[in-house]
Amino acid sequence: MEAYPMGRRVNSSRNNDGCPFNLVSTETSVSKLFSPLELRSITFRNRIFVSPMCQYSSHDGLATSWHLVHLGSRAVGGAGLVMVEATAVSPEGRISPCDSGIWNESHVEALAPIAGFLTEQGAVPGIQLAHAGRKGSCAVPWQGGAPLEPGSGGWQPTAPSALPFDTGHPLPRAMTFKEMDLVEAQFRASTRRALAAGFKVVEVHMAHGYLLHEFLSPLVNQRTDEYGGSLENRLRFPLRVVGAVREEWPGELPLFVRISATDWASGGWDIDQSIFLARQLKESGVDLIDCSSGFAVPREKVPFGPGFQVPFAAKVRAEAGIASGAVGFIIDPAQAEQIVATGQADAVFLARQMLRDPYWPLHAAQALHFDAPWPNQYLRAK
Repeated sequence: MEAYPMGRRVNSSRNNDGCPFNLVSTETSVSKLFSPLELRSITFRNRIFVSPMCQYSSHDGLATSWHLVHLGSRAVGGAGLVMVEATAVSPEGRISPCDSGIWNESHVEALAPIAGFLTEQGAVPGIQLAHAGRKGSCAVPWQGGAPLEPGSGGWQPTAPSALPFDTGHPLPRAMTFKEMDLVEAQFRASTRRALAAGFKVVEVHMAHGYLLHEFLSPLVNQRTDEYGGSLENRLRFPLRVVGAVREEWPGELPLFVRISATDWASGGWDIDQSIFLARQLKESGVDLIDCSSGFAVPREKVPFGPGFQVPFAAKVRAEAGIASGAVGFIIDPAQAEQIVATGQADAVFLARQMLRDPYWPLHAAQALHFDAPWPNQYLRAK
């Protein structure tokens, strides 16, 4: 059984100027959210993980000073895991021309200082490996996000089947067996580069309507060969990719997979299929399922709200017997504590809230009366 770490209870008050200050007592408190999590040889200092969030700020796939500051501040802010955004395994695997990449050695050189800084600050450095599939070749969001033509910086995307994502989107090329072999090899090579850059967790992106999710969803995958049709056939290529990544990734390091637990659309991918997939992923050497949902098809009906995806993480954890992560509108420290303390998930992945507050873990610790360590440079503000 895991031991709950003990900490000093922190009581907030205010001085005569109305500014908050902390009265630290010797009373102990416990927090499951701030207890360590061990996966293989890696110990995460707490259960607060920074979700991979596209920054659309790379040049030729290269990470920049923006990424160092953006990701580094979340490590300084106390997160247990800081995950680099969806990082393309090939130029054609990007969502936009400004996406992060890891398809050559120059990307390793750009990413290594980031992984190193995250480690120095006590966070575990992670990276998400991705291929955008038919949702690639788009402008960045703040430029409208519309599909780009090949003559305007875009390219023809590939997919399991020749079906566009939506009206006005380009017709993707249905992947040949040779192209599938190439993508598998690209994931392999990118995994080796992730290790060389100093990352300790790799996550395979199998969600949000990108390539590997496209193979899973019957709404997108309409192949008639051994990679389409039945559930086992639709799982075949994603499992090939995960198997290749696990072979390249050291056995002592954890492997995550992010899934969309449901398409939120009739006749699409759903939670029961996700549980079947999670069992297969566990057998393939995956250590944690990061449970998101949706975005395979347009105009889906998603019931957005606080913790709306937590039941997926709970169900996968309980029925597939594998560690899970909950993500989606997790904002309040008490909410996050309750998710992990009740066994609905082993960790929480925060995205938008981490954009709003890079130091959310430190503030959450105070709200939960747990004495989490602050960086020495910031102790005067504790």
